[in-house]
Amino acid sequence: MFGYIIINKGDMKFKEFDIYHSYYCGLCDTLKRQYGKAGQLSLSYDMTFLVMLLSSLYEPDTELSQVKCIVHPFEKHTVRKNEFSNYAADMNVMFTYYKCRDDWEDDRKLSRLAYGRLLRRAYRSVCVSYGAKAKKIDGLMRELSLEEKRENQDIDYMAGLFGEIMGEILAVKDDEWQENLRAMGVFLGKFIYLMDAYEDVEEDIRQQRYNPLKRRFERPDFEEEIKTILTMMMAECCREFEKLPIIENAEILRNILYSGIWYRYEMVHQKRKKGREEDDA
Repeated sequence: MFGYIIINKGDMKFKEFDIYHSYYCGLCDTLKRQYGKAGQLSLSYDMTFLVMLLSSLYEPDTELSQVKCIVHPFEKHTVRKNEFSNYAADMNVMFTYYKCRDDWEDDRKLSRLAYGRLLRRAYRSVCVSYGAKAKKIDGLMRELSLEEKRENQDIDYMAGLFGEIMGEILAVKDDEWQENLRAMGVFLGKFIYLMDAYEDVEEDIRQQRYNPLKRRFERPDFEEEIKTILTMMMAECCREFEKLPIIENAEILRNILYSGIWYRYEMVHQKRKKGREEDDA
């Protein structure tokens, strides 16, 4: 379920992209520092969004530096890091561990088993550090996995479980913004879960794997129904976002929420539409 919370680079100013990329590099450096190369491999744009969102809302002291790295060996680039880089790195490792565990249980991918073992110590460390939060997320992930094994086709329930997980991750502090962040996370999580199912439904049917959209896929109104649901989820997510007093980096975050997050949907939708047109020809 990684790779959906991304920017629309074409609609972004150069300066905005540089700022966004500096948070991405900051997360990369934090993962390497805290968890070594195994942790660094888990780097995702999704958690870069988390760093930017929380940084823009809470405005913590942020360290700026100019560094070189393996990806950019000849030219220094700006890196931004703060307390939320650490938090996002921890959540990134936790999520990656769960993904490895699921991939092994579902498809017996040896590469994911091996990578999961490399992350096991880091995962356990995160669970100890975050106590009740980690316990709640773990319980929800286990319930989600159990219901998937039961072939639960209630998309509201299944997407809701993942929404609760994302809500728990976004609600980082017990303060006046907690409920807005939690609600935002719930709707964002629902979107991600359904988008992931939408993208994989044809392959999951062929491979006889679980997908909550299996029964809906052959309906004539499938595409319209899913687009409507996804639009509703993101409308509610954006509504909660706009309630937050965010000024710094607001346009970058809007680029992601209003445009970037739809990139994969449009790509999958157009590919599927073209395939059906060719089949009908």
